[in-house]
Amino acid sequence: MTKISSGLRTLFLVHFVVGLVFGLLYLLIPGIFMGWFGISVPDDLPYRIIGAAILAFTASSWYCYKAAEWERVKIVVLAEIVWTVLNVLVGLYGLLFAGQPAAEWINVIMMAGFAVAFTYFYSKK
Repeated sequence: MTKISSGLRTLFLVHFVVGLVFGLLYLLIPGIFMGWFGISVPDDLPYRIIGAAILAFTASSWYCYKAAEWERVKIVVLAEIVWTVLNVLVGLYGLLFAGQPAAEWINVIMMAGFAVAFTYFYSKK
C-alpha cells in the first residue's frame, strides 16, 4: 500500500480547520454570517444545508488526515476535486452574471486553492 504524503496530510488538516469554521458559521448563524458580506437571508434553511454539507466534507478530511494509505483517501480526494471545481464555477457565475457581492471572491479564491492542491496530490499518485 502506498502511504499518503505529509503534504496531503497537511492539506486534509487545513481543509478540516477551514471547513469547520465555515461549516459552523453557515449551520449556526447563516443570517448573521451572510450579512457580513451584504447578503440578505430571507430563508436560512438552504444556508444551513450548505453548512451541513461543508461539515460532511470536513469530517471526511479529518478521517483522511488520520488515514495512512492512499487507497483509503483516494475517493475523497476525487470528491474534493469535483466539489471545489464546481464551487469555483458557480461562484464565478454568480460574480459575473448574477450580481453576487465582491466578497464572493473570497470563496472563489479559497476553493480554487483547494482545487489546485487536491488535483496536485491526485496527479502525483
